[in-house]
Amino acid sequence: MSTIRIEPLTAAAFAPFGEVLAPKPAADRMINAGRCERHHALATVERGGGEAIISIFRSDPVSLPYDCDLLERHPLGSQAFMPMGPDAWLSVVAPDEGGRPGPLRAFLVPAGVGVNLRAGTWHGVLTPLDRPADFLVIDREGTGVNLEEVTIPPVRITA
Repeated sequence: MSTIRIEPLTAAAFAPFGEVLAPKPAADRMINAGRCERHHALATVERGGGEAIISIFRSDPVSLPYDCDLLERHPLGSQAFMPMGPDAWLSVVAPDEGGRPGPLRAFLVPAGVGVNLRAGTWHGVLTPLDRPADFLVIDREGTGVNLEEVTIPPVRITA
């Protein structure tokens, strides 16, 4: 079994897979009579001809070390995950290599930060750490096959 270490999440490190959903160092503009910062257009919803929908996913937790053996991707649309709770969580991703997942990377996503996965990005299932968590999810609904799942030889993920 191969082993990978969790990486800190940065916009540059995550860029091949999508966008980090976190406030910018400075707001794009102030709104609501100057009481609210707007951090505008942090990501793009890829719809592939469908509609953008908003859901809540409730996921059981994992503990480290975690053996990842299931990946999925959504070839027709992006998928954004924003945690609704106070905890950090794990985002496991892989590049596409000829229709199969390439080498896995695991990112520790800080509390209050989300990610938007580009269409076609291989990713692990939701992985809150240590306790169940709810996530606000924005993805695509529409015609066409927009879910591919593959099992892989387990990859152990450690801190």
